[in-house]
Amino acid sequence: MNAVHPLSSMNRPDPVPFEPFQDAVSAVERLIEIYSRNTAFLRAAFHDVLQGAGNGRARVRACYPAIRIVVETYDPIDTRLSYGHVAEPGIYQTTITQPALFRDYLIEQVGQLLQNHRVAVEVGESDSPIPLHFAFPEGAYVEGEHLEALRRPLRDLFDVPDLAVTDDAIVNGSWRGKEGEPKPLAPFTAQRVDYSLHRLQHYTSTAPAHFQNFVLFTNYQFYVDEFCARARALMASGNEDYEMLVEPGNRITRRGESGPGDEEQGVRLPQMPAYHLVRGDHSGITLVNIGVGPSNAKTITDHIAVLRPHAWLMLGHCAGLRDSQKLGDYVLAHGYVREDHVLDDDLPTWVPVPALAEVQVALEQAVEEVAGLSGWDLKRIMRTGTVATIDNRNWELRDHLELVERFAQSRAIALDMESATIAANGFRFRVPYGTLLCVSDKPLHGELKLPGMASVFYRRQVNQHLEIGIRALERLRGMPPERLHSRKLRTFMETAFQ
Repeated sequence: MNAVHPLSSMNRPDPVPFEPFQDAVSAVERLIEIYSRNTAFLRAAFHDVLQGAGNGRARVRACYPAIRIVVETYDPIDTRLSYGHVAEPGIYQTTITQPALFRDYLIEQVGQLLQNHRVAVEVGESDSPIPLHFAFPEGAYVEGEHLEALRRPLRDLFDVPDLAVTDDAIVNGSWRGKEGEPKPLAPFTAQRVDYSLHRLQHYTSTAPAHFQNFVLFTNYQFYVDEFCARARALMASGNEDYEMLVEPGNRITRRGESGPGDEEQGVRLPQMPAYHLVRGDHSGITLVNIGVGPSNAKTITDHIAVLRPHAWLMLGHCAGLRDSQKLGDYVLAHGYVREDHVLDDDLPTWVPVPALAEVQVALEQAVEEVAGLSGWDLKRIMRTGTVATIDNRNWELRDHLELVERFAQSRAIALDMESATIAANGFRFRVPYGTLLCVSDKPLHGELKLPGMASVFYRRQVNQHLEIGIRALERLRGMPPERLHSRKLRTFMETAFQ
C-alpha cells in the first residue's frame, strides 16, 4: 500500500483581516479588491505550473472574500420590505464571488443592512477556497491541452469544485450550522453561485453579465424569432429604453444598428439559447428558449436564480382541458398541479405554490391593453384557473379515464410540461413568478396539434402573446421593490439578502 505524503507547504496570498465599513459602496469596492487579487493570484500560479515553474510540492490556495454583520439586539425593523434585515441577534456571513458583476445588487443589499441595523458591516477574507476553475471568467482555461502539461493531478496543487459544499441547503431551509458557525447572510454561497454562472454560459451561450432582471421563458422558436425582430427594430430606431440586443455567442446589436457586426457568421445554438434586451441597470428583458420538459425548466431556473432576478414569467402553449376553450385563448394560472416530479426532493408537492397578486394583475392588465378587451368581454379569450404540469409529453396515449378523473378533481383548465416547475422554483428561490399560456390544442375534445393547424395558429397568435409578456414585465419593472418582492415568498428565518 502506497503511503500518501502531505504537501510540504501552502502557497497563498497574504491574509486579509475583516475590516468594518459604514458605507455600502466602500464595502463592495473592498470585496472587488480582495476577489480580484485572489483570483489573479490563482491564475498566475496556474500559469507558472504550466510553464514548469510550479510543479513542486507547494499547494496553491486563495479564498473567497466574505461580508458579515454582527447584530446584538432585536432591532425594531420596518419589515414591509421582505429582505434587508436579519430576524434575531447573531453573526451572519456569506462568501462572495464576482462582486463586480453583482456590484449594484450588493450595494443595495449592504445598504439595507446598514440602514436597518445601524451597525457596521465587515469585509474580509473567508476560509472558503476558490476552486481554480472558477478563477477564470469562463472556466475554459483549465481544460483540454492545458491539463496535459501538468505532471501531477490538478487537485494535488489547486482546489477544485467541491459538490459537497455546492448545494441549495440555505435556500431550501435545510441548512444546519455547526456550533459557533455564522448564520447565512445570503441564499447562495460563492461556490454555488460560481457553479451556476459557468453553467449559464454553457447552456445559453451568453455571458451572465448580459442577463437582465426580468425574464421570459418560452419553448418555441416562433417567440424567439419575434422577440429578435422586435428588438432589432428597436435598436435600428434608436429607441432610448434599451441599449442593445445580445444574442447567443454574445453577438451584440447596439442602439442605432440593424444587426450584429458578425451576422454573416453562423452561430451554433446551445441547448437553451438566451436573448437579452439590455438596459444599463439590468432592468431589461431576457428571453430564454428552454426547450421542452420540466427537467430543462428546473435546470435553467436553478442557474438564473443566483442572479437574483426581480421576476420571471412563462409564456408557452398548453392543452386546453375545457370544451368551452378555443384555440388561441389565454390561460392565466392561479394554481398548479405538480406532476413534473423534478422538484419533489427540494419542494414537496404538499407545499402550495400561490399566485402572486402583483404578477397576476400585471399580466391581466397587459392582456386587456393588447387585446383591447376588459371586464366581461375579457372572459371570451382568457380564463384564470389551475394549470397541471406533467412530465410525459405523450400523456394522450395513457388511459384517459384515470387522467380525466385527476384533471376534474384538480379543476385544471390547462396542461403543459413546464409552468408548474418554473413557478415552483420561483417560489423556492423567492423570485416572483407568473404564467400566461395560450391554448394550442384540445386533445380531450378531438382537436390535436397537427402540423398544418400549428403553423397557422403560431403565425396568428405569437405576436400578441409575446407583446403581452413584454408589457407585463415592463409593468412589473415600474413597481417599487417592496411591492414586487412579496413577503409571501419568505419563511420564518430568512437570509437578509434578497
